[in-house]
Amino acid sequence: PCPPRPGFASRRRPPSLCVLRGAPPADSSMFALRRAPRLARVATATASRRSLFGYSSQEVAGMSVIGLAGAAAATVAVGLGVGTMVAIDMGAVPVMAAGKSVNYDALRSDIADAIEADNDRRNDGTSIGPTLVRLAWHASGTYCAKTGDGGSDGATMRFSPESDFGANAGLGLARSFLEPIAAKYPGLSTADLWVFASLVAIEEMGGPRIEFRPGRTDAADASACPPDGRLPDADKGSEPATVQHIKDIFYRMGFSDREIVALCGAHALGRCHTDRSGYWGPWTNAETTFSNEYYRLLVEEKWTPKKKHNGKPWKGPMQYENPDGTLMMLPSDMALLAEPFKQYTEMYAKDEEKFFKDFAAAYKKLVEFNCKSLQSAGIIAWFRSLFG
Repeated sequence: PCPPRPGFASRRRPPSLCVLRGAPPADSSMFALRRAPRLARVATATASRRSLFGYSSQEVAGMSVIGLAGAAAATVAVGLGVGTMVAIDMGAVPVMAAGKSVNYDALRSDIADAIEADNDRRNDGTSIGPTLVRLAWHASGTYCAKTGDGGSDGATMRFSPESDFGANAGLGLARSFLEPIAAKYPGLSTADLWVFASLVAIEEMGGPRIEFRPGRTDAADASACPPDGRLPDADKGSEPATVQHIKDIFYRMGFSDREIVALCGAHALGRCHTDRSGYWGPWTNAETTFSNEYYRLLVEEKWTPKKKHNGKPWKGPMQYENPDGTLMMLPSDMALLAEPFKQYTEMYAKDEEKFFKDFAAAYKKLVEFNCKSLQSAGIIAWFRSLFG
């Protein structure tokens, strides 16, 4: 069985292993100073060690310009070298967006609370969290490096035809879910909200904290919508064709083979629905827990074409299932066992820490494509040069 949470000095166990056994995973941090994520239905704490001024380097990277300046000024006021903890957290100081301030600490809490309330309402083990990740992923994954259009900036999925693309079926649920939160923060663009909500959801489900930089704007109308066909399809009829399709989609944006496999790890979350994609089932037994379980199952389980569903012939599109039929893989998932992706799939199956690190970097890259007005990181570099 999973050990009890040992407190302040342990490494995090893969959440999925503990979820499967019905016990909470171990604490992931040195000092549990932040509110623990709740979405994974396990008490996974994900705080980090504080540096001289009360921040880890990761938190400094995510702080606003105003927040950094305030932290520096406060430190100088009490005397350098004293080691006083500056009580300013990421987002606690308002960040200017669209001419109005946005308190990202309060926003983070509101999103997490709304997710938890929705989970309680569902009471079936599913969550809106994976759909929030899919919303931001699909809003961002339309980017084309060659033409310089698409991406998360603009939040163009608010408009038809993009909202009606087959790949975006079911995402109206996530967009509607966020509308009350958007109304509470008039200085926040919809584009920023979609991305930020996905980062909160990932962390609430036990995943890594990913740096957020605001500054996305909202398009005025549908003229900014990208063409259909830029998001990944689940199947192109054969393994070679599906592998080539994956390359075409991700290379178009500028991703490497390793980044491609890392981003596909988001399939650890959620499930397919017959009334949306036509496919059925979850990828893992812990669909609200962010982990490397997707890769482990992909490598270790025996996957065969699905023939039956609930005792009747399967009439849906081609998909794979595990021996007892409770889990599924798409043809595009199985393509990750082919070259040039196999080595990275096997690597992440064995090393969750490496997966988390690579996913965080690749996902940040994805959601920032074609975003020309993001907050400058110059002061962050300056702060680090002064204080390390």
